[in-house]
Amino acid sequence: MPTRSDGQHDFDFHIGTWKTQLKRLVHPLSGSQTWAAYEGTSVVRKLWNGRANLVELEADGPAGHLELLSLRLYNPQAHQWSLNVTSSKSGSLGTPTVGEFKNGRGEFIDQETFNDRTILVRFVISDITADSCHFEQAFSDDGGKTWEINWIATDTRVKAPQE
Repeated sequence: MPTRSDGQHDFDFHIGTWKTQLKRLVHPLSGSQTWAAYEGTSVVRKLWNGRANLVELEADGPAGHLELLSLRLYNPQAHQWSLNVTSSKSGSLGTPTVGEFKNGRGEFIDQETFNDRTILVRFVISDITADSCHFEQAFSDDGGKTWEINWIATDTRVKAPQE
């Protein structure tokens, strides 16, 4: 039986300051194709020697101002991460998406309520390089048969100034 690698350093690539370009579907699962675009900054701090990290995202666009916080926690027994997100408007953590990285791609899933319906939420991290990465969130209201992407973000590393 193959041994599982310790995934506590899976997010080490994301530690630092990033320029974030994102768009979100304004009315998910409604048939709408109206997207809102934002640009901003993400700052990612390592905690507990890599077993946790904190993401602070702040972005602006024609649809307004976003302030999001994500606490990512590693479970060493399960070799999985939980991604716990809140916004400055809600003031409480939502349902965590849980998953892991395989072959350079992170996939995280949860079940939650949206517009009084139980849905699946999938969050994917892909195209990871030293200086960029891609994020997508999608909803499914049919048990995962189909997915509607509602959040797309690309982070590009901000170079540290020369000292």
